[in-house]
This record gives sequence, C-alpha cells and structure tokens, in this order.
Amino acid sequence: MRGGARKGAGRKKGALTKRTQEITAAALKGGVTPLDYLLGVLRNDESSDKDRFAAAVAAAPFVHPKLSAVEHSGEMKMSHEQAIDELEDGLNGAEHEHAH
Repeated sequence: MRGGARKGAGRKKGALTKRTQEITAAALKGGVTPLDYLLGVLRNDESSDKDRFAAAVAAAPFVHPKLSAVEHSGEMKMSHEQAIDELEDGLNGAEHEHAH
C-alpha cells in the first residue's frame, strides 16, 4: 500500500528544521540573539515608550512562561463562606488574646 501517514515517519514534534537551526546558529554566532535585542530596546532609556512597550510584550513569553490551568481534584470539605467564617473567627480570637 502506498501513501498516507506511516507510524514514526516525518519530523518529530518540536524538532527544529535545518533552516531554524541555521538561523539560530547565525544569531548566536553574531553575539546578539533576538531576545538580547528586545531586552536592549526595553532597557534603553532613549527608546520611546511605545518601542519599549512593544519590546516588553515580545520578550515576555521568553522570560515569563504562561501559567497553565490546574484542575482541582480534591474533595471540598467546606464552602467558601464557611472557610471565610472560620478565618474571621480565628482572627477575632487572635485579636482577643493580644488585647490581654
């Protein structure tokens, strides 16, 4: 049988293409990566606020990874309101102890 997807064939997910590897190697060889450039613009007091903001937006994903959603898998022992009441009772008790 010919054609169609074959198990294990093709570039692996996340693998860099030869072109991407060449571009990355050239950028590193030049000493200034795109992230270095963006951070330079961001830190340059002579850059306009507009340019500094654009650089910050572009650089942020490389410096601060996005947080992923986490599903709660435990059992709820009390409601939100009950938890607040319990915290307030504890705080009121602590204030009473410090008053004496």
